[in-house]
Amino acid sequence: MSSVALSIDWVTDSELVERARAGDAGAFGELMTRHGQAAYRTALAALGSPADAEEVTQESFVRAYAELATFRGEATFRTWVSAIVWRRALNRRRSVARRLRLFVQQAEACAEPVASGPSAEAALLALERQQLVAGLIRALPKRLRDPLLMAAADEHSYSELAVILGIPAGTLKWRISEARRLLKRKLEQMGYPR
Repeated sequence: MSSVALSIDWVTDSELVERARAGDAGAFGELMTRHGQAAYRTALAALGSPADAEEVTQESFVRAYAELATFRGEATFRTWVSAIVWRRALNRRRSVARRLRLFVQQAEACAEPVASGPSAEAALLALERQQLVAGLIRALPKRLRDPLLMAAADEHSYSELAVILGIPAGTLKWRISEARRLLKRKLEQMGYPR
């Protein structure tokens, strides 16, 4: 490992932000390396599509670089960039074009033969349950759905999620708990065991 690579491991995010503000593109590249997976998983939690998540992640880092001067350091860089990713992902999720793409992708997926596995029937039942749960999650009110999806990505602490979503940590915890309770109750009402 080179001495440059070793030394960059000891540099804090705050120092990298300052270097990037001073024009060091490599410093921002290191920030992207450190926090790229967290940003991607944040986008994936909101969008469900790996291709869309990748695109939003890249767009968000471009935006973060352009807005680096506005980073005040009140939250960590990771939390700040995740908030940018989350907002952009929500905007993407709302777009009509994305809905059309998802419709086409689902139609194509239904046309593909079921891969070999335990049995075609078991695979179909598993897919049906997965789609049911996804539908129930989509039907949750936004104020419950978004915290649940972010927590499910398991990339941020509750305090970081509270900052990203702009709500108190106690409210975040209640909303996640309430979303889980509602999903569990709906599944039980539909005859699925605990």
